[in-house]
Amino acid sequence: MAKSCNTPNCENKEQFKTMIGGQALIEGILMRGPRKQAIVVRSPEGLVEKVEELKLPKDRYPALGWPLIRGVVNFFSSMLNGVKALTFSADFFPEYEEEPTAFEKWIAKKFGQDALDKLIVPLGVVLGILFAVGLFMLLPTFLVGLIPYIKEHLLLRNLLEGVVKVAIFVAYIVLVSRMKEIKRVFSYHGAEHKTIRCYEAKLPLTVENVRPMTRLHPRCGTSFLFVVIILSVFVGGLIQTTNTLLRMLFKLLLLPVVVALAYECNRFAGAHDNWFTRILTAPGMWFQNFTTNEPDDGMIEVAIRAMELVIPEEEGADQW
Repeated sequence: MAKSCNTPNCENKEQFKTMIGGQALIEGILMRGPRKQAIVVRSPEGLVEKVEELKLPKDRYPALGWPLIRGVVNFFSSMLNGVKALTFSADFFPEYEEEPTAFEKWIAKKFGQDALDKLIVPLGVVLGILFAVGLFMLLPTFLVGLIPYIKEHLLLRNLLEGVVKVAIFVAYIVLVSRMKEIKRVFSYHGAEHKTIRCYEAKLPLTVENVRPMTRLHPRCGTSFLFVVIILSVFVGGLIQTTNTLLRMLFKLLLLPVVVALAYECNRFAGAHDNWFTRILTAPGMWFQNFTTNEPDDGMIEVAIRAMELVIPEEEGADQW
């Protein structure tokens, strides 16, 4: 008889740790496995599936898979694939389409619509990164730099910058979680986590088994972002200048180091379960109470289907 899960206690019975991860989309989910990724969207006409074989940068250039280097590479690769998937899901819902900006109209007029279509995804990635860096990294440095009596005390200044970073991050997460349009996306986010939890418990992927699972997961992107912010405080302690503009410049230059370290921390936490990894992931897990919502059964069905499309055939191929 196949195992089943009918109580919340099942959520703690993890049998192994998978490398499979995902991302919530507009009425859909992206699941990324060791060899392929799948997008499943619940369109007005029914479920739409898109499966692609993964072409990893490290397969072509092995050095890009080395520790510390792979963090930056995988971050940009994930951002690119995520924006592509989000664009794919949005195409099924005209209400999510936005009026082209003046810049987009200029590109289309100057270089043609094909050029705009090719640029729209990388442009979205760049703008997204610039927004995050400006809001969570540069703005705190600028604001603290306006306080005269703290300017010369580098240790206190760095700590205060960290406090402001965390405060802005928390405020942003809380405000975004209250947006009506985002609540359903966060429910799909919850469905993604629950499905991965069910798979890691080695239970059959059914709605009944997935439903009682916890919607929190240590490898979530929310946890990764929080680790980036915390590590940036420690790395920021290396900057020994009181000039605000120079501090902002050095923080930009050190950002790849922070991302690389955060990736390795997230990867380590995803592969191990001990007191250290639980402490490391605890703040990010708490923040997931805002970035995930309880999904309905239809959302769980989407997540299950996306998971089924990326599960490798041979046992153990998707484990750490």
